[in-house]
Amino acid sequence: MAYMARIRGVEPEQANLLTRLIYWFTKRKLGRLVTPVKITAHQTRLLRAMGQMEVAQMAMRDVDPALKALAGIKAATLVGCPF
Repeated sequence: MAYMARIRGVEPEQANLLTRLIYWFTKRKLGRLVTPVKITAHQTRLLRAMGQMEVAQMAMRDVDPALKALAGIKAATLVGCPF
């Protein structure tokens, strides 16, 4: 079942330089540009903060990567994340 966002995201053609850079990193990591990133791009400071949080979480070495992946999957299923 595909979910459709109620808010239109910021398209790359409309985005500022920082947002385009974040889009590039997202495509590099995930292989595509996901809708939540495009929607968050309406608030550039929030988008930047979310990116910083992601980088910090990836840099953590205290928890086994497989356990981090399982926790992410569990959290996604609890909140009904479609991807």
